[in-house]
Amino acid sequence: MTLTTDTRQATPAPAPAATRLATAGYRYGLLVVLVAVTVFFGTARSSFATYDNLLIVLQSVAIVAIVALGVTVSMTAGGFDLSVGANVSFVVMVTALAMVRFDLTGATAIVIGLLAGLLVAGVNALLVVVAGVPDLIATLGTMFLFQGLALIITSGQSVSAGMTIGGGAAPGRYTAGFTWFGSGTVASVPVPVVAMVILAIAAYVFLNNTRWGRALYAIGGNAQAARLAGIRVGRYRALAYAVSGLCAAVGGILLSARLGRGDVGAGDPYLMQAVAAALIGFAVLGANRPNVVGTAVGALFIGVVINGLTMLNAPYYTQTFVQGALLVVSLVTSFTLTPGRRR
Repeated sequence: MTLTTDTRQATPAPAPAATRLATAGYRYGLLVVLVAVTVFFGTARSSFATYDNLLIVLQSVAIVAIVALGVTVSMTAGGFDLSVGANVSFVVMVTALAMVRFDLTGATAIVIGLLAGLLVAGVNALLVVVAGVPDLIATLGTMFLFQGLALIITSGQSVSAGMTIGGGAAPGRYTAGFTWFGSGTVASVPVPVVAMVILAIAAYVFLNNTRWGRALYAIGGNAQAARLAGIRVGRYRALAYAVSGLCAAVGGILLSARLGRGDVGAGDPYLMQAVAAALIGFAVLGANRPNVVGTAVGALFIGVVINGLTMLNAPYYTQTFVQGALLVVSLVTSFTLTPGRRR
């Protein structure tokens, strides 16, 4: 009697319909909701679904998206930059002071603004990389530090052309070339939108097609394993905060150019919105990690909802609640409804 063994591999059973549906919902649910919300607002207000309103939405989220790109880069390395809002405010104030108080050119103000953003990033890197302070605590401290510094250098006052300084009028004003960055257009597209697209493409290439980006993702996944693999974890984490600081500085320059004045609290709303956009991006296409495409979609989602609610005359004080609800739903999608997640 001869025994034979069937070595053929069994064909895996197809996944149940409920599992396939859950997986599809996890990957595409947020995009479906975005489309549904857009259709709803477009049906409720015909002026919503127009090219001009699209530009308004994109312009309203451009600075948020730019700041959120920096937050995304810091998150890829396992960090979390809570200082971006204060960074934006600080850059708004120093660029305003440069032109209004010291009568410098717009180009000089831009250079000073970028250096100010790098200063914030440098303090973050020193605290996190050199001093070993946890990211959340370090960047929280930096947030208060530069909020206070912005108040000190302006004596708690707004900065605008014609303001009184030492008994006389300030000698300078916002230059036309500088304000163009906030209100100008390129082929009918607002400059902030153009800047957002350029920086989003650059960030995508940086994170997905360079060794620096792959190293940052490796550090975010397992810093100890990355260190054993020869990656200089400290340097890369400092690089992540430098990118975050520069993105916040660009956002501050664009905001300063749009406002045409320096207000100390101008950047405060951008912390929550940028963090929300970056975290909502976790749920886009089932990425479940920081990613540029998801962050851009998250920022657009926030802009569409806020613009639609405004057109429907919803009370302004409901906007924060709606942003929080979007963030909670996306977090539940990313961290609770992940297919195969083990409790």
